[in-house]
Amino acid sequence: MRRFLISISIWIACFTAGALAQGRIDCSSLDSRILKRPVRYCVQVPPSYDKKDAARQPSRYPVLYFLHGLNDDEQSFFKTGGWTLIEDLRQRGSIGDFLIVAPEGRNSFYINSADGKVRYSDFFLREFIPYIEKKYRAVPDRAGRAVSGISMGGYGALRLGFANPQLFGAVSAQSAALLTESPEGVEGAAKSQSPVVRALAQVFGDPVDVAHWRANDPFVLAKRNKAALKKSAIYFNCGQSDDYGFEKGAAALDKQLTAEGIAHQYRPYPGDHSLNYFLSHLAEVMEFHSREFAAAK
Repeated sequence: MRRFLISISIWIACFTAGALAQGRIDCSSLDSRILKRPVRYCVQVPPSYDKKDAARQPSRYPVLYFLHGLNDDEQSFFKTGGWTLIEDLRQRGSIGDFLIVAPEGRNSFYINSADGKVRYSDFFLREFIPYIEKKYRAVPDRAGRAVSGISMGGYGALRLGFANPQLFGAVSAQSAALLTESPEGVEGAAKSQSPVVRALAQVFGDPVDVAHWRANDPFVLAKRNKAALKKSAIYFNCGQSDDYGFEKGAAALDKQLTAEGIAHQYRPYPGDHSLNYFLSHLAEVMEFHSREFAAAK
């Protein structure tokens, strides 16, 4: 982590004197009582946050929680081009100022595990969000709170947003790990050594705990909470040549939300399940959340 922070400092220092003000990235950890271990996180702070001119500084900032993918970590979003892209969007006036918070999720899918040993969802909702809203000048309500993610993190974002529409005003996902198979089908696929499905099986049990699967299924949650979700802003995209076939789940979710009268934006794009795909459409995700934060003021 130290090398990462040093590299960020060097990157900023390389700008010429005439460059526009840059934001900063805070990386630290929270000692979780629920998970019984430290949980690392990084926060991208916009340049206006540290300005001494109160007239140009919002009193509180909206927060976008960004959830990483399988086998990634809390630094992945910033190390792989997200930092540069977002700074450029801000300098061009394409997005407003908000905090972007990336927590370490390991391979939890951002839910409580079926065996109850890893209560990640409880940690995120009961410890992490309150901690961030106390440490930073964050808007402490639904209008200023949003969640997004890619792949595993996309699943986590949809699951958190659909299960808790009273907490998040907007939710987005790129190439979300949405599986259209039944829980029994996932269990059978786990034996085929697919890395994503094997990771799912670890979270949902072996054999798969069907009740636990359905309790966390974004499709089930969207149906259960459809009245409340009609007040939420929803966006998701997926490459139509996704390496894991997640485009089928994205299309199924689009069909279901449309049938239930839940407004949303679905963008099927050419592309696979790769960093290049995610970065190609990251600006659209950030602009979506910026618009929703502005509209909620």
